[in-house]
Amino acid sequence: MKSKSTEIIRKAKVSDVKAIHKLINSYASDGTMLSRSLNILYETIRDFYICEKNGKLIGCVAIHIDWEDLAEIRSLAIDKKYIRKGIGTKLVKTCIKEAKELEIKKIFALTYKPQFFKKLGFKEVEKSTLPHKIWTDCINCPKFPECNETALIYEM
Repeated sequence: MKSKSTEIIRKAKVSDVKAIHKLINSYASDGTMLSRSLNILYETIRDFYICEKNGKLIGCVAIHIDWEDLAEIRSLAIDKKYIRKGIGTKLVKTCIKEAKELEIKKIFALTYKPQFFKKLGFKEVEKSTLPHKIWTDCINCPKFPECNETALIYEM
């Protein structure tokens, strides 16, 4: 009898960086996500969770702490063969759990897929309500300042 394989969510390791880079930049190439350099990924690897199936990385997400009470969900990417299978939801819920453990009060996301985040309890907000500190990545984006991402907040 063949055993059913399952996805495993775990903290990312340095050995995952190249696969994370490839996955994120597959979305960045079509403009749906900010690209991330290998350098930035190595520097922020502790922010990342990955989902793997049969030893293959099929999804990633980062939770980046911005301030004493604020974190950001960023770089949520799922291998296109595994979209709509609940992997993104599992990854974001893992980040929410960590934020609660760290006593972070709010998590925000900037996204082109607001409905996904709304299903998880995020509420749409004006970008102007977010602290200016979060705009450091935006300045380097080719879409800045004409970005049409939606800002959402999850409050604990």
